[in-house]
Amino acid sequence: MPELPEVETIRGKLAPHLQGRRIAAFEVPDARWCEPAAPGELADALAGRRIERVGRRGKYFDFELAGEVHLVMHLRMTGNLLYVPPGDDAERPYVRVRIALDDGATVLFTDPRRFGTGLVLLGDAARDAYFDARLGVEPLGPDFTPAALRELARGRRAPVKAFLLSQERIAGVGNIYADEALFRARIHPLRPVGTLRAAQIEALHGAVVESLQAGIDARGASIDDFRHPDGARGSFQDRFLVHRREGEPCPRCGATVVKLRAAGRGTYVCPRCQRRPRGA
Repeated sequence: MPELPEVETIRGKLAPHLQGRRIAAFEVPDARWCEPAAPGELADALAGRRIERVGRRGKYFDFELAGEVHLVMHLRMTGNLLYVPPGDDAERPYVRVRIALDDGATVLFTDPRRFGTGLVLLGDAARDAYFDARLGVEPLGPDFTPAALRELARGRRAPVKAFLLSQERIAGVGNIYADEALFRARIHPLRPVGTLRAAQIEALHGAVVESLQAGIDARGASIDDFRHPDGARGSFQDRFLVHRREGEPCPRCGATVVKLRAAGRGTYVCPRCQRRPRGA
């Protein structure tokens, strides 16, 4: 699933092409994408509106349109947003949504597994309420501090990896960046988050920020379906420290990276750098 760095990469590449443009037509060939709303309802709300800003909150896109209308989209497991310049008539597979712009360009939401979703929210307050009900602190924003992380973790018995994956705590961190952050912080993913000491909280905070920023700098990780709006691949998969490196030497100490299950996900750790807690 695309995580914060992948979504931010797409946002950054789309914004210069979309901001200031008007939506000439909005088509939803696959009605499942916007259920329970009907495709025609979205088309009526969006057609003719100016795109004022392409934003992001966690793993969600927020297309801010004139009149405080928000087109909110989530890629889920295999979704992508592709930018098709004017004059390019080539067919793309798995098109779920087609957004025609007033300059002849098109934005396509493609999704082979059809898990991606979209909806229209009317008013900034409705947008804020929608995100507040689902998402916690933005990890690259000013509110994500060691003190805030310590308060979120206080008294919680959940394994630290499950805590990191909980979007209502920290928005945007998924399996890849949780593994990378925990390795950087030298914390085992099964350690109860509420037992972390102050120094470990400090290290984890820095590691989350550093891992996410490294992913953005590499333009995301293209392991399976993720692509840039122009179809290019990200390169963060070539820079993984432990994720998907089972059987390879730890880049820090040389011990063999192992794979285990944590929070129901395949998880990669260095058994020497990330000591397993007793009883886990």
